[in-house]
Amino acid sequence: MLYVAGATGATVLEVDGVARRVQRSIAVPGAPSGLAISADAKELFVTCAAPQSEVCRVELPSGRIRGRLVAGHTATAPVLAPDGRTLFVCNRFNDDVSVFDLRTQKEIRRIPVRREPVAAAITLDGRHLLVANHLPAGRADAEHVGAVISVIGVAQGKVVDDLPLPNGSGSLNDLRVAPDGRTAVVTHLLARFQLPTTQVERGWMTTNALTVLDLGTRRVLNTVLLDSIDRGAANPWGAAWSADGRTLAVAHAGTHEVSLIDYPSVLEKLAKMAAPAPGPPEPSAYAAAGPRGAVDVKNDLSFLVGRRERRPLPPGELGPRAVVVTGRTVVVANYYSDSLSFLPLGGPPASVSSLPLGPRVPASAARLGEIYFHDARICFQGWQSCASCHPGDARVDALNWDLLNDGIGNPKNNKSLLYVFQTPPAMSIGVRESAAAAVRAGIRHILFTVQPPEVAEALDAYLHALRPVPSPHLVAGRLSPAAQRGEQVFRSQATGCADCHTGPLFTDLKSYDVGTAGRLDKPSDRFDTPTLIELWRTAPYLHDGSAATVRDVLTTANREDRHGATTKLTPAQIDDLCAFLLSL
Repeated sequence: MLYVAGATGATVLEVDGVARRVQRSIAVPGAPSGLAISADAKELFVTCAAPQSEVCRVELPSGRIRGRLVAGHTATAPVLAPDGRTLFVCNRFNDDVSVFDLRTQKEIRRIPVRREPVAAAITLDGRHLLVANHLPAGRADAEHVGAVISVIGVAQGKVVDDLPLPNGSGSLNDLRVAPDGRTAVVTHLLARFQLPTTQVERGWMTTNALTVLDLGTRRVLNTVLLDSIDRGAANPWGAAWSADGRTLAVAHAGTHEVSLIDYPSVLEKLAKMAAPAPGPPEPSAYAAAGPRGAVDVKNDLSFLVGRRERRPLPPGELGPRAVVVTGRTVVVANYYSDSLSFLPLGGPPASVSSLPLGPRVPASAARLGEIYFHDARICFQGWQSCASCHPGDARVDALNWDLLNDGIGNPKNNKSLLYVFQTPPAMSIGVRESAAAAVRAGIRHILFTVQPPEVAEALDAYLHALRPVPSPHLVAGRLSPAAQRGEQVFRSQATGCADCHTGPLFTDLKSYDVGTAGRLDKPSDRFDTPTLIELWRTAPYLHDGSAATVRDVLTTANREDRHGATTKLTPAQIDDLCAFLLSL
């Protein structure tokens, strides 16, 4: 029996994996974002994502909801402890993990992690919970910018280690422990952000990766590229092992295929190479620096030759995200085609079959644009999609990119595309007069293809349809007392913040010299006044990502009061102003 989260339908589908039919639909109170099943298969735990999420305890086989737990903002990735008494849930936008005692049905603690936890897995002995943080945290102009795996000591109730991934690592999507408990893998992108974006061939801009973790030593073993020399494997998402641990299946959401990897042979090849030495990673001109002493696997596009089979999904099966292996069959959940694909292990590629999960509904213009936004087929050789640089519903990847629209050698921090059509011009220094111009330039100069007009028009419709997510800093949907005081500071004539950040979108649509230009910028550069909506979600800040936090924007990056008179504010006023800005 398979259980499938219907993310936009507030349902969990129960699928008979042998007869290959939908057996029933279980209604849940919100958008299901993750599933965990008890060892005795009598209970299903469903995270329902919302600003205040719920975890539904579904009784099986009746399908009735027997209890609900209150979780944080956009809960996902429920994980049961081996003894079945504790449930862990990632609260993505609270940057923490909830720990529930299932006997008392109470949350017993929240454990802070780095940034946007989206996936988790527990070691077989139940001692450590591994948490995949979706995005890097901190400044974007640092020598090393990459996401980390947070290791939570279950007994200690806190993070006991952070495992840094290679420079440029981000958009982590799944994390799984191998059946023998000795290793784990995490799927992610490996951006070559320190290079000018002159091409995409051979992973010049973006590669797609799988990092192997050694659980015995609690360190990164190495990072393996999932791409081929002349063909990208964009947007790796879900991963799953066969029961014997020999086959690792990885879904590629951007190229609509599945990699079937001979995992023991990968470990054998890695074991023959020099092991990474402990210590911080070394900087590298090629952006993907690894631990000292590591063989350069993370730049080797031929590493998986002979150790992996790439299986395309049938035509029309789009957006594979979740994957499980049951017996000798790999089952893939396809987000955009509302279907399951069944791939037999060891069978011919043509033997893939599909199961529609509901009637096919014609896609609206916005939905079609969303599909294109996540589709690497509109990129030369499938190396990346629009979502590779703008993950999380067209938001940010927390990296600086040296795009060619304003010359070479002056990287700019990636911007969220929320309200991009409502706040022209586009880009940090306004080099594109409109979002429509930026979309078309992006297809040609970042994806390196020429597409028919309807592709750009659909992308326009998708970006027009984006809506903000309520801030995790709100209290019951309202400004906290600190944020209310901060709003008074923001709107006061003394600070002048609202002079430029005005109106419902908090921007006057003009550009200014606000004293933030760096050594790589031109003296004539003027910087666009950005909207402050969803500011809580778009760190790091300023055009070069040099401000890790909003507090940095108001203090260390504003010594001359060029973007608001903040130097004379008291520490308490700064706290309040930050609380307001992070609530927008």
